[in-house]
Amino acid sequence: QKTITLPQHPRGCHVITRKIYEALPELAAYEIGLANIFILHTSASLTINENASPEVPLDLNDALNRLAPEGNHYRHDDEGPDDMPAHVKSSLMGPSLTLPVSRGRFALGTWQGIYLNEHRNMGGPRSLVITIQGQL
Repeated sequence: QKTITLPQHPRGCHVITRKIYEALPELAAYEIGLANIFILHTSASLTINENASPEVPLDLNDALNRLAPEGNHYRHDDEGPDDMPAHVKSSLMGPSLTLPVSRGRFALGTWQGIYLNEHRNMGGPRSLVITIQGQL
């Protein structure tokens, strides 16, 4: 198990697959297994989506903004107008991913990538706990 910290990302959806591989060289030792990636925050989320078109992260973020828009219709507004919509988006997308591991890599489809979805305007660095179980 390892905790990694990603640098601050602007609000939006970001493909982070390469960053995780770079921070997790020990993954290469696993022949087969499972990796769980869990984000330690309530206003950001993780998901799997297309990693080829640069328009997909933009469209995904736009769709999330339509689902949970900012506004004065939320009770919880202690941390600003983007805070409660960020919590809603985080709950919709989820805090964790469980990925198969095969021959030292995540067994992702050709067009799949791991996304960090930053739902705050200034979310700060984000920490991920990655737990790998499997056969070396």
